Amino acid sequence: MVGWALSFADVTAVDAESVSQKIGASFHWFPVQKSFILVTEKDTAKFAVGIPYASVNGSTIDLAASPVLEDGHLWIAEEDVGKLFPPKSEATAAKAEPAAKAEPAAKTEPAKAKPAAAPAKADQKAVTATKPKNETAGTREVKTIVIDPGHGGKDSGALGKNAQEKDIVLAVGKLLKKDLEKAGFNVKMTRDKDVFIELGQRANLANQWDGDLFISLHCNAIDATPERKKQIKGYHVYVLRAPESEEDKAIARRENKVATLYGEKNAKEELSPIEWFTLEARLEKYKQNSYMFTEEMLKAFDGGKIKRQAGGVGGAGFMVLVGALMPAVLFEIGFISNLEDEAYMMSKAGQQDIAERISKAVSTYKAAVHSYRETLGR
Repeated sequence: MVGWALSFADVTAVDAESVSQKIGASFHWFPVQKSFILVTEKDTAKFAVGIPYASVNGSTIDLAASPVLEDGHLWIAEEDVGKLFPPKSEATAAKAEPAAKAEPAAKTEPAKAKPAAAPAKADQKAVTATKPKNETAGTREVKTIVIDPGHGGKDSGALGKNAQEKDIVLAVGKLLKKDLEKAGFNVKMTRDKDVFIELGQRANLANQWDGDLFISLHCNAIDATPERKKQIKGYHVYVLRAPESEEDKAIARRENKVATLYGEKNAKEELSPIEWFTLEARLEKYKQNSYMFTEEMLKAFDGGKIKRQAGGVGGAGFMVLVGALMPAVLFEIGFISNLEDEAYMMSKAGQQDIAERISKAVSTYKAAVHSYRETLGR
């Protein structure tokens, strides 16, 4: 057993797992992401090796030193332990600003932990967004739905043998708007014709409209042999979270490439580790509702012509979702590179069926949010 403390970066460091035992916290280590979580009765603190910040109850806190992995142990600055987990007597006496309310335990499941990486560079900037209005999306009644047909104008998106992604998603988006309006929703579209809208502007529009749910529509594609294209088909629902597979990373890079291709300001194909970490607090506000809507999408598409691709759910750094201050998903309707999927997505009957299934998911999601609010007495 390595000793309780050592010195690094000119500070005294202590073993994180031993700290958790001393303060009565549960300890969770995620070796692949190189991140760990300490959970007490009141606080949830998330750390990442090499990152000089911690996320405590959704708020980002500067650390005296980045956590270090050495000799098989995780080391954090003793000074940071005292700041984040003060002794009860000191915490009671101090007139410090109270910590934010802890998120429910379900929101700190190990599988959803964010990845760690190398220390942040000085020139890296955090992703920021406008302050949301009053009661935030995801906690209030679901009324305004923002539909985002991907690509458009000079950006055709993925190309099939007979169709373009931009045309399919616009057609489905228009039908979805009609269905949702019939169901009583206020519906906005980032584009309702063949025009090019920058990725960053799409989320900004959704925020201006004070949306309750953001749905970005796309068609998937692979560059492979004809035989491989026949095999790969199906729909996939993506949420904004650190990618868990190389496939998810590749999908995000392809969808984000349009921003770099057309010279969008601050464009990038991937989020840096520090940007993921600083996004943590904001993601906590909306990600559970994004997952909730994703579950409704899976239910709505069960039994449909286009089946799930793999598990049907994924996550990655889609730039179109980054600035949306509301629950949000990116829906890859099917593979335009697969002739069977393409034909169905091109057909009027197929487009109507897809729109109706998405609309059903929105309605059941709205009911679920309403039911949850009732349990809270709202």
